Amino acid sequence: MALPVEEWQLCAARCWAALDPALRERLAAASLHDMVRLGCGLLRPEVEVAALQRLCRRARVAKEQAAARFYREEGNRLFGRRQYGAAVRLYSQAASHELPGSPEVSLCFANRSAALFHLGCFEVCLEDIARAESHGYPDRLLPKVLLRKAECLLCLGRLQEAADALSVVENKIAVGGIMTSPTHQMLLGRLSQLKVKIHEKESCPEAAREACGDIQRESEIWEENDSISGASSSLSLKFDTERGRHLVASQDILPGQSLLKEEAFVSVLCPGESLLLQDSSETVWDTRVTNADLYCHRCLRQLLASVPCCGCSYAKYCSQKCADTAWEQYHRTECSLGPLLLTLGVFCHVALRTVLLAGFAEVGRLVEWSHDGDKDLHNPEARCNHLSEAADTRAGTRGIPGCNDSGRYQSSYQAVFNLLPHAEKHSPEHKFLCMLSVIAICKQLQEGGLEAAVLNQESSEKWSKPKACKKPSGELSPELKTVAEAMLRHVLQLQCNAQAITVMQESGSRDGAVVNKKPVRLATAFFPVLSLLNHSCWPNISVSFSGTAATVRASQPIPSGQEVLHCYRPHRCRMRVAERQQLLRQYFFECRCQACLEELESDVKSVVAMRNSFCCPSCQAPMQGEDMLCCSNEACAVSVSRESLSHRLQDLQQQIKNALELLRARKADQAIRMLQKCQMDAGNLLSPEHLLMGEMEDHLAQVYATLGKWQEAARHLQRSIEIVEMHHGPSSVEIGHELFKLAQILFNGFAVSEALSTIQRAEEILLVHCGPQSTQIQELQEMKTCLLELPRSILQRT
Repeated sequence: MALPVEEWQLCAARCWAALDPALRERLAAASLHDMVRLGCGLLRPEVEVAALQRLCRRARVAKEQAAARFYREEGNRLFGRRQYGAAVRLYSQAASHELPGSPEVSLCFANRSAALFHLGCFEVCLEDIARAESHGYPDRLLPKVLLRKAECLLCLGRLQEAADALSVVENKIAVGGIMTSPTHQMLLGRLSQLKVKIHEKESCPEAAREACGDIQRESEIWEENDSISGASSSLSLKFDTERGRHLVASQDILPGQSLLKEEAFVSVLCPGESLLLQDSSETVWDTRVTNADLYCHRCLRQLLASVPCCGCSYAKYCSQKCADTAWEQYHRTECSLGPLLLTLGVFCHVALRTVLLAGFAEVGRLVEWSHDGDKDLHNPEARCNHLSEAADTRAGTRGIPGCNDSGRYQSSYQAVFNLLPHAEKHSPEHKFLCMLSVIAICKQLQEGGLEAAVLNQESSEKWSKPKACKKPSGELSPELKTVAEAMLRHVLQLQCNAQAITVMQESGSRDGAVVNKKPVRLATAFFPVLSLLNHSCWPNISVSFSGTAATVRASQPIPSGQEVLHCYRPHRCRMRVAERQQLLRQYFFECRCQACLEELESDVKSVVAMRNSFCCPSCQAPMQGEDMLCCSNEACAVSVSRESLSHRLQDLQQQIKNALELLRARKADQAIRMLQKCQMDAGNLLSPEHLLMGEMEDHLAQVYATLGKWQEAARHLQRSIEIVEMHHGPSSVEIGHELFKLAQILFNGFAVSEALSTIQRAEEILLVHCGPQSTQIQELQEMKTCLLELPRSILQRT
């Protein structure tokens, strides 16, 4: 959710409508500096402030012991059912609600270590055992946990450490007293078994073998640019009045060549869609899992056993190091603002974190500097002419905004600050909403005693109680007005410069041999160098992410002198030109890329329009027209309204969703029958090349794969690939993902030669778009290695 919740948007709209017309006019024409000063007194305690407080109560991020107890008991229940993965998530939720230093939090870590052990995650299990010990796990229960530690060490081949752990267990059992109790007898029996196992491993050491999956990773040739941080030397930074700042190839570039590697200046995790975690009935506590539970809130690494924030139940991290770094840099300020930030949306959260990471000294310096150029904010033509003259009269890139005194464009706060906010192009109502939101945050900072932390005047000592600061009603300190102004600038910038960090996330059941993945928005970030790339509906690069780092690669040959172009989302293969132009309005420009010009200047319907069209219910010929569609076959007189066919399409899509629900409920046969019926219905409604026809083939392949019917699954997936290729092209990343799935199916079906050829084609495509470090490339290489190690006689037969 980029923008605030709908109720707050409506509240802000009512506040705007109730303002005196003269004040509305002043606010509409005001600079960011003046907007903040005019708006400081507009948050009425009995109206807007009360509404925000009410909305914030819906976001439960405080630690609640009743919640911790509930999640721990639910985790125990699922552990008893051997649903260890779900149990791990619930124990993590329980730990996030426990108070720091409480004995109960040690129980959460110990219970989670047991589930992790059953999942075979021995290293992470050891980490949780250490956490349980450090948090005061009860001494009487410690022998059982230490036996688990010894068994983990044994499984990892660390025999001496395992023997040392067993010695500690022996001493603790001996100190425990009554050796005849059933518990002691059980522990002693397990202790003896582990001693025997250690002795056996010491007597018969396993032959050294290469670690599984230790594939030689290709190193990418990289020569860094002197003028642009993180960029290849094959790029140069340019500026003109039509395109603004942009990147151009300074030499011929080949497909797959790395062009840019940039760490986000700031990123904020998006909670994402909720996924049902377990089958309990509706309860007071939410048992669903979201991206906020699955990824580290600082580095975006996927979480298995999270380290909770000691102050709130929302923030979770992959390690204590990440938790401490986040606290030091920004979370000590954000922690108590959790409900407000979730209510006001990700853009406000990114804006606050940007300011906190930059530090008040740098924020204040640039805000003060910007006041000299405020006159240009409402005269973009004058601004562009001024910049063009500066770029022409200074050496190299020194006249381009965001570059430092030596002309180098760095991924810095100065570069972020110089991204265009387009303040003159946003609607007055939208600017007012953003202004009210950032002022609400700054007021909360002031009233909560957090101003010193924001201004970097307070030590980072954990859990020091902030001192409340009393100011006259409606008044912000001068320093917080500066913070509000910077935040308002960043919120407005994000509409055109926010970059979604995406990840390929598993969808559907995880227990199948074929992993189905789809791209999911994981976080919103500022990448100041990546933001230099202009849009094209037919881009020549691909962007991939690893944690908070972005890598840009050429997706097609780029001749020297050609601009390097990114797709902001509307792509020629996915949308008609009218739809693309409509979506691109949020960026305040009219797209004149090659794809748009070709479609606008020709009378021929776009490829998307032709392939995603309706067909005649009577003769299956393409339908033509706008509101009323007529059959293109002159011998057929059928006509039908677009609205009627659109309703039928919606019904069809709902039936497909129902079929997938049946698959998730392990009712594969019913899912197949429903999907086959959907195919028959679609044949009388959609063109054979419609993307939905391909999706149904893909779903059928997924169902047959869960049944182990590999040949049938491969047949359906190959049909899906034909349709995807028609839409996206034979070298698109979409085809790469589909071929990856086909490779898994052929691998599991033991179709060796077909699998090897599919793996090779998938590798060629995904290397261009994702690079050699991507998990899909690593999995493809592992499959290929496994197949090539088969006996020659088997390879010859297949």
